[in-house]
Formats: sequence, structure tokens, C-alpha cells
Amino acid sequence: MKKKLVALTGAGISAESGIQTFRDADGLWEGHNVMDVATPEGFHKNPELVLDFYNQRRQQLQQVNPNRGHLILAELEDDFDVHIITQNVDNLHEKAGSSKVLHLHGELLKVRSTKNYNYILDWHTDLNFGDVDNKGNQLRPHIVWFGEEVPALEYAVAIVEKADILIIIGTSLQVYPAASLMNFANPDIPIYYIDPKPAQIYDLPNDLKIIAATGSEGMKKVQKDLEKLKE
Repeated sequence: MKKKLVALTGAGISAESGIQTFRDADGLWEGHNVMDVATPEGFHKNPELVLDFYNQRRQQLQQVNPNRGHLILAELEDDFDVHIITQNVDNLHEKAGSSKVLHLHGELLKVRSTKNYNYILDWHTDLNFGDVDNKGNQLRPHIVWFGEEVPALEYAVAIVEKADILIIIGTSLQVYPAASLMNFANPDIPIYYIDPKPAQIYDLPNDLKIIAATGSEGMKKVQKDLEKLKE
């Protein structure tokens, strides 16, 4: 049986593909205050601005491709049972070929009803004010905004608890509750943490290997290391 490898990925892995992150720019995301475009209050105040913002992000996503970090994670499925838990709303893990991807913070290429959380549609074009669900309710981006619950968190915890190997890639470990997931790992498993500017990690009993590098460079090193961990 293949060992279960779980990867927690953040904005850093997608930054190499050209997708900007707001945390690198003092709370600005592509020139916008995060509170204006990534909160329920912002959407209520100016829905057209928010919809246009995500339309631009959706258009940008069509123009970028997975990088080596994404591709190595997909390649590892040959030897491991790979589960990816990502904070990212892009589809680059899927485009790279990964088959088990859990999006903690939603997906840019999906929309949902403002009244019914379970009414979710695939959406690859612009979403406009006036686009509604089957009961006439406005549609919104299928994104977990600040101040909203993370519905997939419980499922993510269950995945991490069963991991034989944990890899953390491209995250500042400042966004909760996602940052707390590593604390649910079995204390006996190895943890790799890849980031150009890795955060301080305290009180983890695990064998922790910190690799100060980009996702692509870090995953090349980890891929070699994992050769001896295959069953």
C-alpha cells in the first residue's frame, strides 16, 4: 500500500506561476484593499466592484500555467497516495494533474448562490450583477471570504491525521485556521516546510525539515529525499 503524502499549499506555490498574493503588499490585492474585495461586507457594499475584481482574477487564471512545484506533486502520485489541501483558489494543482485536491478557501472557477451555500456552479467566464440561481438569487464567487467559516476544515483535519508524510509549501502560516492543520499530524511522521522566508515553527514534536526555497526548488529537493521513503 502506498504511503499517504499530504501537501498543504499556500499562495507561494502559485506566485511562481504569476499569481500575485495580497500578503506581499501590505494588505493590498492587485491594488485593492482586501477588506473591499474579500469580505461579505465589501460585497454587500459594492457587489459590482467585487464581481469585477474576481472576473479579472478569473481572466488572469486562464493565462497562467502550473510550475515545477505543482508538477512534482502530481508526479508523486506514481509512488504515494497524494492528497493536496490548498489555501489557493486557482486550479493549478488540477491542471498539473493532481487528482485529490481540497480547496479550503473556495475555487475561482466556481460560483454559488448568495442564499444557498450548496448551490454551486462551474463558471469560467465573467460573473455579472444580475446572474442568478434557479430561484432568482444573485450568484457570488465561490470563495471563503474573511469572516466566513471554512466548511472544508473538518475534512482537512481528517486527511492530515492520517498522513505518513506532510509537506507544507509556500505559506506564511499566518492564515488561520489553515495554519493550525499541521498540529493534527501524527508526531512520528516527517514534516517538510518549504518557503523562501519560512516562518518560525515552535513546539512540533515531528522531524521537521525546513527548506528555505521556492516551491519549485524545494520540491526538487524533497522529491529526491522521498525516494528512500517509498514502500
